[in-house]
Amino acid sequence: MTGPARLPEAATAFGVYLHWPFCAAKCPYCDFNSHVRHAPPDQMRFTAAFAREIRHFAALTPGRTVTSVFLGGGTPSLMEPATVAALLDAVAGAWVVAPDAEITLEANPSSVEAGRFRSYRAAGVNRVSLGVQSLRDPALKALGRLHDAADARRAIALARGTFPRLSFDLIYARPGQEPADWADELETAIGLAADHLSLYQLTIEPGTAFGALHAAGRLSVPDPDAAADLYTLTQEITARHGLPAYEISNHAAPGAESRHNLTYWRYQDYVGIGPGAHGRFTLEGAKRASAAERLPERWLALVEAAGCGAAVSDPLSAEETADEMLLMGLRLAEGIEPARYAALRGRALSSNRVDGLAALGLVETTAEGRLRATPSGALVLNRLVAELSVPERAQAPPVKLRAAGSATRGADPVTS
Repeated sequence: MTGPARLPEAATAFGVYLHWPFCAAKCPYCDFNSHVRHAPPDQMRFTAAFAREIRHFAALTPGRTVTSVFLGGGTPSLMEPATVAALLDAVAGAWVVAPDAEITLEANPSSVEAGRFRSYRAAGVNRVSLGVQSLRDPALKALGRLHDAADARRAIALARGTFPRLSFDLIYARPGQEPADWADELETAIGLAADHLSLYQLTIEPGTAFGALHAAGRLSVPDPDAAADLYTLTQEITARHGLPAYEISNHAAPGAESRHNLTYWRYQDYVGIGPGAHGRFTLEGAKRASAAERLPERWLALVEAAGCGAAVSDPLSAEETADEMLLMGLRLAEGIEPARYAALRGRALSSNRVDGLAALGLVETTAEGRLRATPSGALVLNRLVAELSVPERAQAPPVKLRAAGSATRGADPVTS
């Protein structure tokens, strides 16, 4: 994994994640907290509940300045512009919002309209993340998407003409996908992109339609070695075009990184609002976790009755906070500060383990003293974290090159 040696880091970063859980259809690979309803949801009622839960979390985090807001889902672009405006107004009424705050909204090409996009921009959205997933019609059909490649191109062009910043997603390591086909599709995507791409390997998740097909032997995906080769090819092509990976699955021109997602990966504070949303924030000097009720109607009833549909944990332990920071931070090209790990954990990383992994070519120490995964280490990131996080005298699992699923969407810090 390559990228900038060091990205600007604001110690005071504070994000707000708003989860709109409704979709027009459930994609067969998706295990996010998304729900299809035959009747449209009551947006005014849900808006009031979001505002109430926002006020609840604002009371727990007084005096914070919001540096980013992310409207995720589900499909937030199914929201009426007035709903988006009301949610952003509620955030601004509960906290101070930085003048240069990044305000991102996820959108699907099938729900993109010029007037709606202009209204989102007028409401304060300044960055859009499009769920394109593929620029090939057969692949889009196989992935269960409601749009075709022409829709995707129109949505990208419209977003580029409406918002200051744009990113879009693609899924690769799809069934039957050959390296040459992916290279051609990725080159096309880079030609359409602005300055940010999110490129995820397809993962087969339990409980999804693809999971059932895979278990029945009716769906095959590239084996771990082939998937790793596709990952390496992705890094080479994007770096050559000035969009290096700053995180395992995310690529950007310098300065165009997602500030909200960096808040997750740098293990800074954020609150999660809405059905299924998660949060990590500091309360009374200690990091807490929050997790909301996933079913939208149940969450709505809880908020209307008590002001919040989420449970907040007791203070996370030193081991939990340090391990979460390690897991998130090693996804970044900039890596982690070992001193921060030691401060959170109460003990330093094992120098013997670090040296052993460095000898295997899996980690390296930068000139600034940060620890980061090498390109080979990024392929086995989960095993790498397991090796580093165990105490000196404990037995860690052996590290194998090219572990499956190490650079996939399913491993990302999804808050839904």
